[in-house]
Amino acid sequence: MRTDGLPDSGSERSVAIIGASGYTGAELAWWLAHHPVARLVSVFGGERSAADGSVSMASLFPRLRGICDLPVLPLDLGMLADLHVDAVFLATPHEVSCQLAPELLERGLIVIDLSAAFRLSDAGVFEKHYSFAHSSPELLSDAVYGLPELHRDDIAGADLIACPGCYPTASILALHPIVRSGLMGEGTLGVIDAVSGVSGAGRRPHQRTQFCEVSYQPYGIGNHRHAPEIEEHAGCPVVFTPHLAEWDRGILATIHITLGEDADADDITRLYEDAYATEPFVRLLPQGEWPSVAGVRGSNFCDLAWHIDERRRHLTLFSAIDNLVKGASGQAVQCMNARFGIPESAGLIPGELLGGRL
Repeated sequence: MRTDGLPDSGSERSVAIIGASGYTGAELAWWLAHHPVARLVSVFGGERSAADGSVSMASLFPRLRGICDLPVLPLDLGMLADLHVDAVFLATPHEVSCQLAPELLERGLIVIDLSAAFRLSDAGVFEKHYSFAHSSPELLSDAVYGLPELHRDDIAGADLIACPGCYPTASILALHPIVRSGLMGEGTLGVIDAVSGVSGAGRRPHQRTQFCEVSYQPYGIGNHRHAPEIEEHAGCPVVFTPHLAEWDRGILATIHITLGEDADADDITRLYEDAYATEPFVRLLPQGEWPSVAGVRGSNFCDLAWHIDERRRHLTLFSAIDNLVKGASGQAVQCMNARFGIPESAGLIPGELLGGRL
């Protein structure tokens, strides 16, 4: 009998990745290769992929050599049954996840989706921001938002888990305690300025993400698709402005809140300690220390800090995550752990990047 909270060896879980050739797919392969319970048995290209089995994960991402040498196979849902897969990670475009999720659920599989296909509860809001009609709107009410710090009990019984976006993860973890507390000023907005590395734009080439073109700049001003996700799951209106920065991975969000009359610095400290003191992946930094992208790189941690200007009734929140880990693949593994009833930190602590590069 194990004493570390992990199941015995006979309880190993088999998992697969669909959409394995992008950054989140590669990151999933990295973390699952080190997992003490989950066994990655197959990786597939997406529905739009030209994968034919002749290319391996290691050839696409050299840091996976000797860690995940599985071939990237053409998509074959029937093979998942032959492999006795328990859960499937969808690292696919939103449209593809909309199509694949119902088929996988019908086959009795647990679906952990890293796209935005099932993050919003309103199909109309989804269509407005993603510019296509949702093909499986009946599943929106069944999907559980995959932020374990807020929804772990629901995740434990879910068959369809919608992993949050990277910006929403950083923003919601920072906002949730203060929004829930009622200490915000009446009618106040959350004003979010967030900066992301280039990997947040995906692997597909684009002029603004080319080496010589990358510059610190805002984008998606006033209409970024993560804004409604933040508003729905944080529970407050926001003004959200993302920025692209000249590093490969990591997000730093700075959030401004106007406080009500009754809040002071001690109240804010107690609020965040009560919310996150026992959370394995949320680190509350000591007073006077501030989150950095370097401080969370290659980890599933979210580092939080805050500053209160009592004279102006102004709270500034700071949140840092690695967009590919806590903002995507690491969080997906954390959700898988919660779903399988094993410690959420399994396979995620300790962790590091080979060579520190993508």
